[in-house]
Amino acid sequence: MLTTVSIKISDIYVPSDRRKEIDPVKANDFAEQLINGEELKPIKLRKGKGRYVLVSGVNRLNAHDAIGESFVEAFIVRARQF
Repeated sequence: MLTTVSIKISDIYVPSDRRKEIDPVKANDFAEQLINGEELKPIKLRKGKGRYVLVSGVNRLNAHDAIGESFVEAFIVRARQF
């Protein structure tokens, strides 16, 4: 079972292919949920070369950043690098 960890948003690298997946409407909806006190599903990260790399959850990550949060809950997963 995966355990969530709190990761500093500025320590997360978002690959260009993930940035292309950003949907402003979804990110805004997630931000509204956070403002209303709702919890979002943790994002998924993998450990990279001295940093964390986003695997999934770019809109949730954007929402946390947009409302000024410094940390985000995440699962650290093993993901293949291509």
